[in-house]
Amino acid sequence: MSITTTATATTKPTAGQPTADRENVRENVSATLTIAAPATRVFAVLADPTAHSAIDGTGWVQEAADRAPLTEVEQTFRMDMYHAKHPDGDYQVVNKVERLDPPRAIGWLTGYDKGDGQLEFGGWIWRYDLVALGASETEVKLTYDWSAVPQSIREYIQFPPFGPEHLPNSLHHLAELTAATIGAK
Repeated sequence: MSITTTATATTKPTAGQPTADRENVRENVSATLTIAAPATRVFAVLADPTAHSAIDGTGWVQEAADRAPLTEVEQTFRMDMYHAKHPDGDYQVVNKVERLDPPRAIGWLTGYDKGDGQLEFGGWIWRYDLVALGASETEVKLTYDWSAVPQSIREYIQFPPFGPEHLPNSLHHLAELTAATIGAK
């Protein structure tokens, strides 16, 4: 396995910067790993919310509250979470699938239920892009993009909210989980 990490974690430009510079700022981090498994198998693991806690590189994702496979854009799925710095410690997020192109790409926005059944999304996206490198190898790029996060959220969350090891750890966990599911068949 080889891993390449690319970080494009830029900060928002100040008001004094020219408009063209402000419009061209892209805020994301990504990492890429070649996994010894077919793209269809890797995609199947990513489309299974019950696998997400095993993939997570932070330890924040605890368990899938919605266990149905991800099969369509706009589908929502909830995850039970834990973070020591969250006001409640234990909390739940709602994710909305915004990209689903089997077996090439899958991605979702993260948000929460406001308590009245209305969902609100913070503007950050998790996305996996898969490129088949043959019958038994897949290049997987994981991107976390927070460029659409409004200022009101940036006032209390620093982006990205995790260390530089998170994305590579997640990809290695995905590789291990994919290998385990192949071995179990």
